[in-house]
Amino acid sequence: MILSTSVQLAKTYLEKGGVIGLPTETVYGLAGNIWDQEAINKIFTIKERPKSHPLIAHVAHWEQVESIATNIPAMAQLLADKFWPGPLTMILSAKPNVPSEATAGLGTIAVRMPEHPLALKLLSALPFPLVAPSANPFGKISPTSAMHVFSYFKGKIPLTLDGGNCKVGLESTIIGFKDDAVVIYRQGIISKDDILEVIPNTAVYYDIDNQSNYPGSHRAHYAPKTPLIITDSLAETLEKYDNSKIGLLVLGSDTESTYSNIAAIRNLSKANDLKEAASNLYAFLHELDSLNLDMIVAELFPASDLGIVLNDKLIRASSQFDQHA
Repeated sequence: MILSTSVQLAKTYLEKGGVIGLPTETVYGLAGNIWDQEAINKIFTIKERPKSHPLIAHVAHWEQVESIATNIPAMAQLLADKFWPGPLTMILSAKPNVPSEATAGLGTIAVRMPEHPLALKLLSALPFPLVAPSANPFGKISPTSAMHVFSYFKGKIPLTLDGGNCKVGLESTIIGFKDDAVVIYRQGIISKDDILEVIPNTAVYYDIDNQSNYPGSHRAHYAPKTPLIITDSLAETLEKYDNSKIGLLVLGSDTESTYSNIAAIRNLSKANDLKEAASNLYAFLHELDSLNLDMIVAELFPASDLGIVLNDKLIRASSQFDQHA
């Protein structure tokens, strides 16, 4: 696999039906031409992704949205004006000619405009949108650097466009539109309150448990090879596993190696900044997962808006929730 910053090289591979690693502000994607069914099939095969999971289309301008979607609600345009380019994905009615492989046969297409200069430069140079799920084997930790993609798929894809580390580091918020309301299927960095600021007189509600009509909805997800245990009492959990070699994931704590079983510590944000923690979460999981530990232990995040989102990522990645009275 080539790691390159050449948009022209990436364009050449994509126009020939290839699949490449694509940087975005959220996570890296595994990208192919939305109109090329063979390229779409390659994505599913390389990623080992179930065909029942739809893909997200990535666009550079509104005309590309109109080339793949129809009956677009007016509020979708308002939200795009505010949040695009950025980490908001909208589920829209797909045009009949959009390959069913990209939509999982649901008749809808998830669309977003990534906030990454290389991605936008590439998308602007292409005569077609790109479909791109996260560039990791199905269920594994999402990639936030080109090297993560390289370690997953070397020998399987020809190129990853190297855009550095992902700024947001957390998957996009996914919304849909139903009966003049906005439905949040997956929350990322953009929250319900953010959406209501744009369309204040609109009902906005959650349907997080819906398992079928949005990308990345699988219960088990983002998982490292090393067992991940999340806890609401760090001290008790560390004592419980005192004979294990542990990697510790903490937030805003000055935790030192006071326990002999702590082999490595990664502090997501010494300033207790949840946005900083989000941008570091997957990268630090990758680092700890490479250290041949017995387990990774992570504290639950505060139950704020973004904290709940981050806890959901941990729970989906975890092998156990260590709850203490």
